[in-house]
This record gives sequence, structure tokens and C-alpha cells, in this order.
Amino acid sequence: MKRIQVVRLIASFFVVLFLYAALSKLKAYDTFVFQLNRSPFVSRYAGWTAWSLPLGEILVALVLLIPSIRLLGLFASLFLMSLFTAYIFVMTHYSYYIPCSCGGVLNQMSWGVHFYFNIGCMALAVAGIFLSGSRRPPKTEAL
Repeated sequence: MKRIQVVRLIASFFVVLFLYAALSKLKAYDTFVFQLNRSPFVSRYAGWTAWSLPLGEILVALVLLIPSIRLLGLFASLFLMSLFTAYIFVMTHYSYYIPCSCGGVLNQMSWGVHFYFNIGCMALAVAGIFLSGSRRPPKTEAL
């Protein structure tokens, strides 16, 4: 399989993941806001987070669909997955209450499984970034 096909497959995975996650949050918006309000580290920003997170996930999914800026989308995917992973780590190690604000099938994962799923997604994003590489020909020195 060619590199470009692998990158396209990785990007497609993230498009499906982020659209699914965003739409699940929006579908159960009241529950999502309720869970965010119960989170000791996010409750102060629950209102802002409740609309900006799904919007951000949709935006990243759209960027991943455009080949000319797909690399930016892969970096954004890595950033989002890093944030989600850090949140899970902090919640599982430093919180007395761990609300689940994920939607759909992701809601069925244990926190440990979700943490490792996110680590795998981060590795996938890094692979996509490296496989994207630079498409510019190397510069030659003028004589």
C-alpha cells in the first residue's frame, strides 16, 4: 500500500472517530453538559466546553477531508487526542469522581481501555504525520 493511501486511511479513521464523537455529544447534549458540570476540573468551563469540543471535533474532521491541509488535520488530531489522554490521566489519578462525558460506543469503554485507545490514536496520528512527510522536492544549491 502506498504512503498516500495509508495517510488517507488514517485520516478517514479520524474523520469517522471525531464525527461520531461530536454527533454523540450533540445528540445527548444535556447529558454531556451534566457530566461536564460534575467534573471537578472542567465544571467551571462546562458551558464553553460543551459547544466548543464537538465543534472542534467537526472542524478537525473537515480539515482531514481536504488533501492540501490534511497534515494540519493530523496535527490537530494528535493535539485533541493528547488533550483527551491527559484529561483521562488526570481524572483517574487525581479526581474523587470520574464522570464519563464520552458518547456512544466510547462510553462503554473502561477508563483504562479508553486511555490505551487514545494512546493508540496518538500513535496513529504520529504515523500519519510522518508518512505525510514533505512533498516538496529538495532544494538544490545555486552555483
